[in-house]
Amino acid sequence: MLNKHRLLTPGPTPLPEQVRLALAQDMIHHRKAAFKDIMQRVQGRLRLLFGTEQPVLPLSCSGTGAMTAAVHALFAPGEKVLVVNGGKFGERWAEIALTRGLECVRLDVPWGQAVDPAAVAQALEADPHIRGVLMQLSETSTGVLHPVQEVATMTRARDVLLVADGISAVGLSPCPMDEWGIDCLLTGSQKGLMLPPGLALLALSARAWQKAEANPSGCFYFNLPKERDNVLKGQTLFTSPVNLIVGLDVSLDMLLKDGLDALYRKQWALTMLTRTAVSVMGLELFAPAHYAWGITSVQLPAGIDGVEVLRLAQEHYGVIMAGGQDQLKGRIVRIGHMGWVDWADVTAGLYALNRCLFAVGGYSGARDYLEQGLAAYETALAVPPGTPVERRHS
Repeated sequence: MLNKHRLLTPGPTPLPEQVRLALAQDMIHHRKAAFKDIMQRVQGRLRLLFGTEQPVLPLSCSGTGAMTAAVHALFAPGEKVLVVNGGKFGERWAEIALTRGLECVRLDVPWGQAVDPAAVAQALEADPHIRGVLMQLSETSTGVLHPVQEVATMTRARDVLLVADGISAVGLSPCPMDEWGIDCLLTGSQKGLMLPPGLALLALSARAWQKAEANPSGCFYFNLPKERDNVLKGQTLFTSPVNLIVGLDVSLDMLLKDGLDALYRKQWALTMLTRTAVSVMGLELFAPAHYAWGITSVQLPAGIDGVEVLRLAQEHYGVIMAGGQDQLKGRIVRIGHMGWVDWADVTAGLYALNRCLFAVGGYSGARDYLEQGLAAYETALAVPPGTPVERRHS
Protein backbone atom coordinates (compact mmCIF):
# COMPACT_ATOMS: atom_id res chain seq x y z
CA MET A 1 0.00 0.00 0.00
CA LEU A 2 1.28 3.48 -0.89
CA ASN A 3 1.33 5.76 2.15
CA LYS A 4 1.79 9.50 2.39
CA HIS A 5 5.23 10.32 3.74
CA ARG A 6 4.81 11.98 7.17
CA LEU A 7 7.89 13.30 8.95
CA LEU A 8 7.04 13.53 12.67
CA THR A 9 10.53 13.83 14.07
CA PRO A 10 11.94 16.61 16.27
CA GLY A 11 13.92 17.86 13.28
CA PRO A 12 14.30 17.98 10.41
CA THR A 13 10.63 18.75 9.91
CA PRO A 14 8.40 18.91 6.81
CA LEU A 15 8.80 21.81 4.38
CA PRO A 16 5.80 23.80 3.10
CA GLU A 17 5.46 23.94 -0.67
CA GLN A 18 5.95 27.73 -0.61
CA VAL A 19 9.29 27.27 1.14
CA ARG A 20 10.41 24.52 -1.23
CA LEU A 21 9.62 26.75 -4.20
CA ALA A 22 11.55 29.61 -2.62
CA LEU A 23 14.56 27.34 -2.10
CA ALA A 24 14.47 26.42 -5.80
CA GLN A 25 14.69 29.99 -7.08
CA ASP A 26 17.64 31.15 -9.15
CA MET A 27 20.71 32.03 -7.11
CA ILE A 28 21.38 35.64 -6.23
CA HIS A 29 24.64 37.16 -5.01
CA HIS A 30 25.01 37.64 -1.27
CA ARG A 31 26.72 41.05 -1.61
CA LYS A 32 24.19 42.65 -3.96
CA ALA A 33 21.08 44.75 -3.41
CA ALA A 34 18.51 41.97 -3.90
CA PHE A 35 19.96 39.93 -1.06
CA LYS A 36 20.31 42.99 1.19
CA ASP A 37 16.61 43.72 0.72
CA ILE A 38 15.72 40.18 1.82
CA MET A 39 18.02 40.39 4.84
CA GLN A 40 16.41 43.64 5.96
CA ARG A 41 12.90 42.17 5.63
CA VAL A 42 13.93 39.06 7.52
CA GLN A 43 15.61 40.99 10.32
CA GLY A 44 12.50 42.79 11.57
CA ARG A 45 10.45 39.59 11.73
CA LEU A 46 13.25 37.67 13.44
CA ARG A 47 13.36 40.31 16.17
CA LEU A 48 9.61 39.89 16.63
CA LEU A 49 9.96 36.10 16.81
CA PHE A 50 12.83 36.31 19.32
CA GLY A 51 11.17 39.10 21.28
CA THR A 52 14.21 41.37 21.17
CA GLU A 53 15.30 44.80 20.00
CA GLN A 54 18.77 43.45 19.31
CA PRO A 55 19.93 42.10 15.92
CA VAL A 56 19.33 38.43 15.23
CA LEU A 57 22.36 36.93 13.52
CA PRO A 58 22.03 34.25 10.80
CA LEU A 59 24.95 31.81 11.00
CA SER A 60 25.93 29.26 8.35
CA CYS A 61 25.90 26.18 10.59
CA SER A 62 23.70 23.82 12.57
CA GLY A 63 22.31 24.61 16.00
CA THR A 64 25.42 23.11 17.57
CA GLY A 65 27.42 25.72 15.67
CA ALA A 66 25.35 28.45 17.30
CA MET A 67 25.96 26.89 20.72
CA THR A 68 29.69 26.90 19.95
CA ALA A 69 29.52 30.51 18.75
CA ALA A 70 27.82 31.60 21.97
CA VAL A 71 30.37 29.92 24.22
CA HIS A 72 33.34 31.29 22.28
CA ALA A 73 31.91 34.81 22.11
CA LEU A 74 30.81 35.17 25.71
CA PHE A 75 33.38 33.30 27.80
CA ALA A 76 37.16 33.20 27.88
CA PRO A 77 39.17 30.10 28.76
CA GLY A 78 39.35 29.65 32.52
CA GLU A 79 35.96 31.23 33.26
CA LYS A 80 33.38 29.18 35.12
CA VAL A 81 29.90 28.30 33.90
CA LEU A 82 26.96 26.37 35.33
CA VAL A 83 25.57 23.76 32.93
CA VAL A 84 22.06 22.40 33.41
CA ASN A 85 22.57 18.78 32.37
CA GLY A 86 19.21 17.10 31.86
CA GLY A 87 19.59 15.39 28.52
CA LYS A 88 21.71 14.80 25.45
CA PHE A 89 21.91 18.49 24.60
CA GLY A 90 22.60 19.56 28.15
CA GLU A 91 25.57 17.23 27.89
CA ARG A 92 26.53 19.00 24.67
CA TRP A 93 26.73 22.34 26.46
CA ALA A 94 29.26 20.82 28.83
CA GLU A 95 31.27 19.28 25.98
CA ILE A 96 31.46 22.60 24.14
CA ALA A 97 32.38 24.50 27.29
CA LEU A 98 35.15 22.07 28.19
CA THR A 99 36.52 22.22 24.65
CA ARG A 100 36.61 26.00 25.02
CA GLY A 101 38.66 25.62 28.21
CA LEU A 102 35.94 26.68 30.61
CA GLU A 103 35.45 25.30 34.08
CA CYS A 104 32.11 23.53 34.25
CA VAL A 105 29.86 23.15 37.25
CA ARG A 106 27.29 20.53 36.25
CA LEU A 107 23.79 20.65 37.69
CA ASP A 108 22.56 17.15 36.86
CA VAL A 109 18.83 16.67 36.38
CA PRO A 110 17.16 13.27 35.82
CA TRP A 111 16.21 12.83 32.17
CA GLY A 112 12.50 13.57 31.80
CA GLN A 113 12.45 16.20 34.55
CA ALA A 114 12.90 19.97 34.47
CA VAL A 115 15.54 21.71 36.55
CA ASP A 116 14.38 23.14 39.87
CA PRO A 117 14.99 26.92 39.84
CA ALA A 118 15.85 26.68 43.53
CA ALA A 119 18.72 24.33 42.65
CA VAL A 120 20.05 26.89 40.17
CA ALA A 121 19.80 29.62 42.82
CA GLN A 122 21.65 27.43 45.31
CA ALA A 123 24.44 26.73 42.82
CA LEU A 124 24.85 30.42 42.03
CA GLU A 125 24.89 31.36 45.70
CA ALA A 126 27.45 28.67 46.46
CA ASP A 127 29.91 29.84 43.80
CA PRO A 128 30.18 33.58 43.06
CA HIS A 129 32.78 32.87 40.36
CA ILE A 130 30.15 31.44 37.98
CA ARG A 131 29.81 33.78 35.00
CA GLY A 132 27.25 31.97 32.90
CA VAL A 133 24.35 29.52 32.97
CA LEU A 134 24.02 27.26 29.92
CA MET A 135 20.70 25.47 29.56
CA GLN A 136 17.97 24.36 27.19
CA LEU A 137 14.60 25.97 26.79
CA SER A 138 13.36 22.71 25.31
CA GLU A 139 15.54 19.62 25.78
CA THR A 140 14.95 17.89 22.45
CA SER A 141 16.20 14.50 23.63
CA THR A 142 13.56 14.22 26.37
CA GLY A 143 10.73 16.63 25.49
CA VAL A 144 11.22 18.65 28.68
CA LEU A 145 10.58 22.40 28.88
CA HIS A 146 12.97 23.99 31.39
CA PRO A 147 11.92 27.04 33.48
CA VAL A 148 14.16 29.53 31.71
CA GLN A 149 12.03 32.51 32.69
CA GLU A 150 12.46 31.73 36.39
CA VAL A 151 16.21 31.19 35.99
CA ALA A 152 16.49 34.52 34.17
CA THR A 153 15.19 36.35 37.24
CA MET A 154 18.29 35.12 39.08
CA THR A 155 20.92 35.68 36.40
CA ARG A 156 19.89 39.21 35.46
CA ALA A 157 20.36 40.29 39.08
CA ARG A 158 23.96 38.97 39.01
CA ASP A 159 27.05 39.23 36.86
CA VAL A 160 25.95 36.00 35.20
CA LEU A 161 24.88 35.55 31.58
CA LEU A 162 22.00 33.22 30.75
CA VAL A 163 22.54 31.34 27.48
CA ALA A 164 19.46 29.44 26.30
CA ASP A 165 19.31 26.79 23.59
CA GLY A 166 15.94 27.39 21.96
CA ILE A 167 16.53 25.06 19.02
CA SER A 168 13.27 23.17 19.62
CA ALA A 169 11.47 26.11 21.24
CA VAL A 170 11.78 29.25 19.10
CA GLY A 171 8.70 29.49 16.89
CA LEU A 172 7.00 26.80 18.98
CA SER A 173 6.45 28.19 22.47
CA PRO A 174 6.76 31.67 24.00
CA CYS A 175 10.31 32.78 24.81
CA PRO A 176 10.38 36.59 24.65
CA MET A 177 14.08 37.20 25.09
CA ASP A 178 14.10 40.80 26.31
CA GLU A 179 11.03 40.47 28.53
CA TRP A 180 12.37 37.38 30.29
CA GLY A 181 15.96 38.60 30.53
CA ILE A 182 17.68 35.95 28.41
CA ASP A 183 21.20 37.05 27.45
CA CYS A 184 21.67 34.71 24.49
CA LEU A 185 18.91 32.90 22.62
CA LEU A 186 19.67 30.63 19.69
CA THR A 187 17.87 28.25 17.37
CA GLY A 188 18.26 26.19 14.21
CA SER A 189 16.40 26.27 10.92
CA GLN A 190 15.20 22.67 10.76
CA LYS A 191 12.54 22.65 13.49
CA GLY A 192 9.93 25.34 14.13
CA LEU A 193 11.17 27.51 11.27
CA MET A 194 10.14 24.99 8.57
CA LEU A 195 13.47 25.04 6.72
CA PRO A 196 16.15 22.48 5.87
CA PRO A 197 19.12 22.18 8.23
CA GLY A 198 22.12 24.45 7.77
CA LEU A 199 21.10 27.83 9.17
CA ALA A 200 21.30 28.89 12.82
CA LEU A 201 20.03 32.11 14.40
CA LEU A 202 21.42 33.81 17.49
CA ALA A 203 20.69 36.99 19.43
CA LEU A 204 22.49 38.62 22.36
CA SER A 205 21.27 41.03 25.02
CA ALA A 206 22.87 44.45 25.45
CA ARG A 207 25.01 43.25 28.35
CA ALA A 208 25.99 40.11 26.45
CA TRP A 209 27.18 42.32 23.61
CA GLN A 210 29.37 44.21 26.08
CA LYS A 211 30.94 40.92 27.16
CA ALA A 212 31.41 39.74 23.56
CA GLU A 213 33.09 43.00 22.56
CA ALA A 214 35.47 42.81 25.52
CA ASN A 215 36.35 39.15 24.98
CA PRO A 216 39.77 39.11 23.28
CA SER A 217 39.82 35.40 22.57
CA GLY A 218 36.72 34.77 20.53
CA CYS A 219 36.51 32.74 17.32
CA PHE A 220 37.61 33.76 13.81
CA TYR A 221 34.58 32.24 12.05
CA PHE A 222 32.02 32.95 14.75
CA ASN A 223 33.07 36.56 15.32
CA LEU A 224 29.75 37.84 16.59
CA PRO A 225 30.59 41.58 16.84
CA LYS A 226 31.73 41.57 13.21
CA GLU A 227 28.72 39.44 12.24
CA ARG A 228 26.42 41.98 13.90
CA ASP A 229 28.07 44.87 12.04
CA ASN A 230 27.45 43.10 8.75
CA VAL A 231 23.86 42.19 9.59
CA LEU A 232 23.10 45.85 10.28
CA LYS A 233 24.20 46.50 6.68
CA GLY A 234 22.07 43.67 5.26
CA GLN A 235 25.02 41.32 4.95
CA THR A 236 26.65 38.37 6.67
CA LEU A 237 30.30 38.18 7.66
CA PHE A 238 31.16 35.29 5.34
CA THR A 239 29.38 33.61 2.41
CA SER A 240 25.68 33.40 3.19
CA PRO A 241 23.46 30.32 2.83
CA VAL A 242 21.50 32.35 0.30
CA ASN A 243 18.73 29.89 -0.51
CA LEU A 244 18.03 29.21 3.18
CA ILE A 245 17.64 32.90 3.91
CA VAL A 246 15.36 33.27 0.87
CA GLY A 247 13.34 30.35 2.30
CA LEU A 248 13.38 31.98 5.74
CA ASP A 249 11.83 35.10 4.22
CA VAL A 250 8.88 32.96 3.11
CA SER A 251 8.62 30.79 6.23
CA LEU A 252 8.53 33.85 8.52
CA ASP A 253 5.67 35.26 6.48
CA MET A 254 3.77 32.02 7.02
CA LEU A 255 4.59 31.73 10.71
CA LEU A 256 3.73 35.31 11.60
CA LYS A 257 0.81 35.86 9.25
CA ASP A 258 -1.78 35.68 12.05
CA GLY A 259 0.51 36.82 14.87
CA LEU A 260 2.57 35.11 17.54
CA ASP A 261 -0.40 34.19 19.69
CA ALA A 262 -2.04 32.24 16.87
CA LEU A 263 1.25 30.47 16.20
CA TYR A 264 1.62 29.43 19.83
CA ARG A 265 -2.05 28.43 20.19
CA LYS A 266 -1.64 26.04 17.25
CA GLN A 267 1.44 24.45 18.85
CA TRP A 268 -0.25 24.24 22.24
CA ALA A 269 -3.27 22.55 20.66
CA LEU A 270 -1.12 19.96 18.86
CA THR A 271 0.64 19.27 22.15
CA MET A 272 -2.67 18.72 23.93
CA LEU A 273 -3.86 16.45 21.12
CA THR A 274 -0.75 14.29 21.34
CA ARG A 275 -0.46 14.10 25.10
CA THR A 276 -4.15 13.38 25.62
CA ALA A 277 -4.25 10.62 23.01
CA VAL A 278 -1.09 8.99 24.35
CA SER A 279 -2.50 9.01 27.88
CA VAL A 280 -5.80 7.47 26.71
CA MET A 281 -3.75 4.77 24.99
CA GLY A 282 -2.48 3.85 28.44
CA LEU A 283 1.10 4.93 27.75
CA GLU A 284 3.30 6.90 30.11
CA LEU A 285 4.45 10.39 29.16
CA PHE A 286 8.21 10.67 29.65
CA ALA A 287 7.99 14.35 30.60
CA PRO A 288 4.89 14.32 32.79
CA ALA A 289 5.00 17.80 34.30
CA HIS A 290 7.15 20.25 32.31
CA TYR A 291 6.81 19.51 28.63
CA ALA A 292 7.81 21.04 25.32
CA TRP A 293 5.24 22.29 22.85
CA GLY A 294 6.82 20.78 19.75
CA ILE A 295 7.68 17.25 20.83
CA THR A 296 6.07 14.56 22.99
CA SER A 297 8.20 11.75 24.40
CA VAL A 298 6.38 8.50 25.12
CA GLN A 299 7.74 5.83 27.43
CA LEU A 300 7.12 2.37 25.99
CA PRO A 301 5.78 -0.56 28.01
CA ALA A 302 8.32 -3.03 29.35
CA GLY A 303 9.37 -5.58 26.76
CA ILE A 304 8.46 -3.41 23.77
CA ASP A 305 11.25 -2.90 21.24
CA GLY A 306 11.08 0.78 20.34
CA VAL A 307 13.41 0.35 17.38
CA GLU A 308 11.03 -2.20 15.86
CA VAL A 309 8.03 0.03 16.52
CA LEU A 310 9.67 2.85 14.58
CA ARG A 311 10.61 0.52 11.73
CA LEU A 312 7.06 -0.77 11.37
CA ALA A 313 5.57 2.72 11.53
CA GLN A 314 7.73 3.86 8.65
CA GLU A 315 7.40 0.70 6.57
CA HIS A 316 3.66 0.13 6.92
CA TYR A 317 2.24 3.60 7.58
CA GLY A 318 4.75 6.02 6.10
CA VAL A 319 5.18 7.70 9.48
CA ILE A 320 8.71 8.59 10.57
CA MET A 321 9.16 9.27 14.28
CA ALA A 322 12.28 9.38 16.45
CA GLY A 323 13.54 7.11 19.19
CA GLY A 324 15.48 7.81 22.34
CA GLN A 325 19.15 8.64 22.55
CA ASP A 326 21.86 6.98 24.63
CA GLN A 327 20.28 5.15 27.58
CA LEU A 328 16.78 5.87 26.20
CA LYS A 329 17.38 4.09 22.89
CA GLY A 330 14.56 1.61 22.35
CA ARG A 331 12.74 2.84 25.47
CA ILE A 332 10.93 5.93 24.24
CA VAL A 333 9.35 7.24 21.05
CA ARG A 334 9.57 10.95 20.34
CA ILE A 335 6.67 12.34 18.31
CA GLY A 336 7.47 15.64 16.65
CA HIS A 337 4.54 18.02 16.12
CA MET A 338 6.39 21.16 15.12
CA GLY A 339 6.64 23.36 12.07
CA TRP A 340 4.59 22.41 8.99
CA VAL A 341 2.54 19.77 10.81
CA ASP A 342 -1.21 19.80 11.43
CA TRP A 343 -3.76 17.74 13.35
CA ALA A 344 -4.17 15.26 10.49
CA ASP A 345 -0.44 14.49 10.47
CA VAL A 346 -0.42 14.00 14.23
CA THR A 347 -3.48 11.74 14.28
CA ALA A 348 -1.91 9.62 11.53
CA GLY A 349 1.21 9.30 13.68
CA LEU A 350 -0.79 8.36 16.75
CA TYR A 351 -2.70 5.72 14.80
CA ALA A 352 0.56 4.28 13.47
CA LEU A 353 2.03 4.19 16.98
CA ASN A 354 -1.03 2.41 18.37
CA ARG A 355 -1.13 -0.23 15.65
CA CYS A 356 2.62 -0.88 15.69
CA LEU A 357 2.68 -1.29 19.46
CA PHE A 358 -0.09 -3.86 19.09
CA ALA A 359 1.84 -5.60 16.29
CA VAL A 360 5.00 -6.12 18.34
CA GLY A 361 3.03 -7.63 21.24
CA GLY A 362 2.71 -6.73 24.89
CA TYR A 363 0.14 -4.02 24.18
CA SER A 364 -3.60 -4.55 23.89
CA GLY A 365 -4.46 -1.40 21.95
CA ALA A 366 -6.91 1.34 22.84
CA ARG A 367 -10.21 2.85 21.73
CA ASP A 368 -11.35 6.47 21.57
CA TYR A 369 -7.83 7.84 21.90
CA LEU A 370 -8.12 9.86 18.69
CA GLU A 371 -11.57 11.19 19.60
CA GLN A 372 -10.39 12.34 23.03
CA GLY A 373 -7.19 13.73 21.60
CA LEU A 374 -9.04 15.77 19.00
CA ALA A 375 -11.45 17.03 21.66
CA ALA A 376 -8.45 18.26 23.67
CA TYR A 377 -7.12 19.90 20.48
CA GLU A 378 -10.36 21.81 19.94
CA THR A 379 -10.46 22.90 23.57
CA ALA A 380 -6.87 24.16 23.41
CA LEU A 381 -7.56 26.16 20.25
CA ALA A 382 -10.41 27.87 22.07
CA VAL A 383 -8.08 29.29 24.75
CA PRO A 384 -8.56 33.09 24.57
CA PRO A 385 -5.76 34.96 22.79
CA GLY A 386 -3.19 36.37 25.15
CA THR A 387 -3.71 33.72 27.83
CA PRO A 388 -0.46 33.46 29.83
CA VAL A 389 1.65 30.35 29.43
CA GLU A 390 1.19 29.31 33.05
CA ARG A 391 -2.59 29.26 32.66
CA ARG A 392 -2.35 27.08 29.57
CA HIS A 393 -0.31 24.56 31.51
CA SER A 394 -2.91 24.50 34.26
